[in-house]
Amino acid sequence: MKCILKGTDFVIASEVEDAKTFKTRLLGLMFRPSLAKGKGLWLQPCCQIHMFFMRFAIDVIFVDASGLVKGVLENFKPWRVSPIFWGASGTLELPAGTLKGRVKKGDRVEFTRA
Repeated sequence: MKCILKGTDFVIASEVEDAKTFKTRLLGLMFRPSLAKGKGLWLQPCCQIHMFFMRFAIDVIFVDASGLVKGVLENFKPWRVSPIFWGASGTLELPAGTLKGRVKKGDRVEFTRA
């Protein structure tokens, strides 16, 4: 799966892994050494994340069912808990530095099969 910022040519992630089960959503990126550039992890349902047992910072986009961005966290560091983003139905976790201010609350993202 691929994620793009709608209305632009900005590819947020060219390869998005879908965390489909409770276990894969619970573990998320915990215990992984890193997340490669261009990759992302999609968690659904999800409106809040934790960074316990993480080894690296990430950028995070919280999205509703229509692709509307409800919240963005950049360079979110380990051992933190995010705010709850009400209305978000999913969360895209990305390598830190991916967003660089290019995605904001109110933008729209689109997931496509690559």
